[in-house]
Amino acid sequence: MRIYDIILKKRNGGTLTKDEIAAFIDGYVDGTIPDYQASALCMAIFFRGMTDEETAALTDCMARSGDMIDLSRFGDLTVDKHSTGGVGDKTTLIVAPIVASLGGKVAKMSGRGLGHTGGTVDKLASIPGMRVTMAREAFLRQVEEIGVAVIGQSGNLTPADKKLYALRDVTATVDSIPLITSSVMSKKIAAGSKSIVLDVKAGSGAFMKTADDARILARNMVAIGKACGRKMSALITDMNRPLGTAVGNTLEVIEAVKVLRGASKGDLYDVCVALATEMTMLFADLPHEKAEARVVSAIESGDAFRKMQAWVTAQGGDAAWLETAKYGDGAALAVPVVSPADGYITCMDTEEIGTAAVILGAGRSKKEDEIDDSAGILVCKKTGDAVKKGEILATLYTNDAAAVAPAEKRYLDALTVGSAAPEATDLIFDIIR
Repeated sequence: MRIYDIILKKRNGGTLTKDEIAAFIDGYVDGTIPDYQASALCMAIFFRGMTDEETAALTDCMARSGDMIDLSRFGDLTVDKHSTGGVGDKTTLIVAPIVASLGGKVAKMSGRGLGHTGGTVDKLASIPGMRVTMAREAFLRQVEEIGVAVIGQSGNLTPADKKLYALRDVTATVDSIPLITSSVMSKKIAAGSKSIVLDVKAGSGAFMKTADDARILARNMVAIGKACGRKMSALITDMNRPLGTAVGNTLEVIEAVKVLRGASKGDLYDVCVALATEMTMLFADLPHEKAEARVVSAIESGDAFRKMQAWVTAQGGDAAWLETAKYGDGAALAVPVVSPADGYITCMDTEEIGTAAVILGAGRSKKEDEIDDSAGILVCKKTGDAVKKGEILATLYTNDAAAVAPAEKRYLDALTVGSAAPEATDLIFDIIR
């Protein structure tokens, strides 16, 4: 069949068959379909959309375009978590050891950060000695023995998605629900876990700016995952403020340790308990109340932190460092950002706060950029908090003196201070099961 006919059919609002979708994916991966025709089909999908059946077929074909991880040796115990990205989102570092301590098998491949959102692999790599690459059999053996392994994405996992995403990024077709759904879910399906929990962020620091848009995306991903034989759940969570207080790789690892050791409660703790509860409900087939009780007990008993220590040790990391590391270690400069006025923080532009952290060296503007693991921001005041003129709002950490002034300006510009406290908002907007 001709790609021209497939493009024409979708352009005119037709429904593509699985064979037509497979022909497109196979041809694009092997190079017989050029970029200009692939971009034409993506644009047609952008305007015409796809049915659930089409999206499921596209997801399946993309998942099968490269390596597929076989986790069948673990039965129904495998469970994965995916976040759509945000600022201060270190949830994998917390939920993975919690769930593994409860008997789940977390075999996870994660990405590096680009732009204002941080990457799990970068955070793990900031732990001294921690390896984020591993041969497949060693990866699976660690999951079997420890219950958790998290590494960078395989070079040949979903090559169709790698090619299509790069194309969509330069053809204004990124924000298409079917294309986002197939991109995310193809990687999750190829990674092999039986159960998948999604953390779909909504707000100023997220790709989906409103809770309604995030619900549409979450419902699509849950439906497609179920159609592909996975147990699914999705949380819609707030990203109108950074999650937790730490933004930056080493800072976020330290905060994750504080949560796992029971020394830090708040929004990060609450989101992680909710995510770990959903994961435990799926892999252990438990009702919500029992799953949540086990999650909380894993933290309070120390089992979750001990599992993190075992996980870090298994991947070559220095587990002792987890107990001794302090905020600001490795950063030559620690600069306070102070409030310009009395009042209340009524709004935070979370994306701009993430960008301020990138300026300090905590993230990448380009893929080849080097990251300063010690750089970042420790947030002291968040939306709804009262502030006094001259009071510290945040502390900037960096080794680049020239970055301080622009990062400080970016941070202050991201805050709105008003005379009255804003109405409280939900941390978790919705749960889709």
